[in-house]
Amino acid sequence: MNTVTIRLPDRLKKDLQRISREQNKSVSDLVRESVRRYVAIERFRALRQKALPFAEAQGLLTDEDIFKAIS
Repeated sequence: MNTVTIRLPDRLKKDLQRISREQNKSVSDLVRESVRRYVAIERFRALRQKALPFAEAQGLLTDEDIFKAIS
């Protein structure tokens, strides 16, 4: 596992430490989980952007269109 050093504003650090205590998780675990979620969301957005032209060509313009197509 690698180490990454980041700078946080004091208020954000305090909030993170409070959440850490409340959830009985380490600050590192919370940050890892947050970064993991961020990366997953960004991957999804990138895939969606790549798929969008193909979906539009098939007439799939909204989420409702997709739900109808797979139902």
